[in-house]
Amino acid sequence: MNKTELRESVISKLKGLSREEKQRIEERLMQQLIDSSLWAKAGVVGITVSQGFEWNTRPIIEKGWEQGKTVCVPKCFPKDKSMEFYRLDNFDQLETVYYNLLEPKPEATEKVDKNTMDLLIVPGVLFDKKGYRIGFGGGYYDRFLRDFENETISLAARMQLVKEVPTEEFDLPVRCVISEDGVV
Repeated sequence: MNKTELRESVISKLKGLSREEKQRIEERLMQQLIDSSLWAKAGVVGITVSQGFEWNTRPIIEKGWEQGKTVCVPKCFPKDKSMEFYRLDNFDQLETVYYNLLEPKPEATEKVDKNTMDLLIVPGVLFDKKGYRIGFGGGYYDRFLRDFENETISLAARMQLVKEVPTEEFDLPVRCVISEDGVV
């Protein structure tokens, strides 16, 4: 299967999870993340605000705030498929933009330099043990990661893990993938 077919297949499986099963997996993923040394060492964390079938990131954001971490979320610029991250102190600083994505309101938040983020939690649909991923198809994170120097991690249920993800020359792996069972 090509990337598009693989992406659609896994998204279909994720959408097919019962609410209870999805919540159980989310709780395990969050616990594995919070227990990781990468999370413990990070003072500034970058993370997306999840939507729909994606793993719920709100509890992770709230845990970051509770632990005194600076939480940063991305604002996407479709024209050049770039992203900038902004400090998020509360969910009222978000607005709904294209595709119903929740992004920071630039006038209500503070832009952060990408390399001040100690840990970037990178979303995706499918992952392999080398950290390569199939994302949502926009290439935003591949562009962003080109010169990102700090730690990268992704959260993935067992059903999102495969032996090998098809890659292209511009694809960049994350340094660590966490499943319900721990670090992959």
